[in-house]
Amino acid sequence: MRKLTSLFAMSMLVNATEITQAQSLQKAYESNPYTLVYEGALTENVKGKVNIHPVKYKLNGIEIVANVYTPANYDPSKEYPAITVAHPNGGIKEQTSGLYAQRLAEAGYITIAADAAYQGGSGGQPRHTDKPQFRTEDIRGMADFILQYPGVDSNRLGALGICGGGGYTLNAVKSDKRFKAVATLSMFNTGEVRRNGFLNSDKNTIQDRLRKASQARAQEAIGGEIIYAGVASVTDEDIAKVPTKFYRQGFEYYYRSHAHPNSTFLYTMSSLMDLMAWDVNNEIELVDQPLLMIAGSEAQTKYMTDETFSKIINAKEKELFVINGATHIETYWKPEYVLQAVNKLNNFYKENLDKR
Repeated sequence: MRKLTSLFAMSMLVNATEITQAQSLQKAYESNPYTLVYEGALTENVKGKVNIHPVKYKLNGIEIVANVYTPANYDPSKEYPAITVAHPNGGIKEQTSGLYAQRLAEAGYITIAADAAYQGGSGGQPRHTDKPQFRTEDIRGMADFILQYPGVDSNRLGALGICGGGGYTLNAVKSDKRFKAVATLSMFNTGEVRRNGFLNSDKNTIQDRLRKASQARAQEAIGGEIIYAGVASVTDEDIAKVPTKFYRQGFEYYYRSHAHPNSTFLYTMSSLMDLMAWDVNNEIELVDQPLLMIAGSEAQTKYMTDETFSKIINAKEKELFVINGATHIETYWKPEYVLQAVNKLNNFYKENLDKR
């Protein structure tokens, strides 16, 4: 693999060999029957406890794979609040979105964590297509499915989005009022970063990157090779040289401590045509549901949560909860930070989803 200069150099190309390397990872997922890679993950369904139910459904003709988590002593004849959990950019349902879905099920909710279309175990071609309209539709699709699940109270649907899934969740609830309460964790405004670079570091290359994205689409349209941006695998040396803590910890999480072959930092270069023209803050005033945004005090991405939080002016009520000492990636897995986030989320949903 060619040397990394900076992780946010989004013009980096990868080839089929690098993709194969990423798919050959041998990690903890192999020892879990559901290929979950988070701490305390379920290994079997036990009567009277939280259970996991792998499901499949179609969304706009594409097969979506998801895990539904049901609370202890689940009784389909009763009514439960439900929560959709949208995964981070590059993430899948077996990682942090599954962790939060399980923890919220432990608190009494029916939850669903799904792989985005074109990503993870879900269908869709070209692989690793990453467009805001598709990621937003993924969240609506989770709502479509879970609202038909036995025992779900359609009047008590909440949403949680993590990292990029947080931005797309906010985008979904702007117009989808089936969601009665919305929360984000370490929210990431993917459009802003793909356009301007992380911490606005790449503004001077916007037009050049748009031209490359346009050329990539033209090549796809005539049946040519799919061009990818991002990275498929990294060496320990690569990780050590990444100057930005957020990306360095992201590499460690996705390619070392919580690695899974379905997870990748790849996305089609042509996706940038849509990503760079999108921003979570466009029409953000349409969000009127109760809102909770959570971010770590040490997260280099916190500026995105702060910016968006200030612009959501029509939420019935809103709160910014800061986890002291946490970085962006640490909110995905570190037990003491996960506990704080889950406790806050539980109180938020309990208060707002019980309001009929």
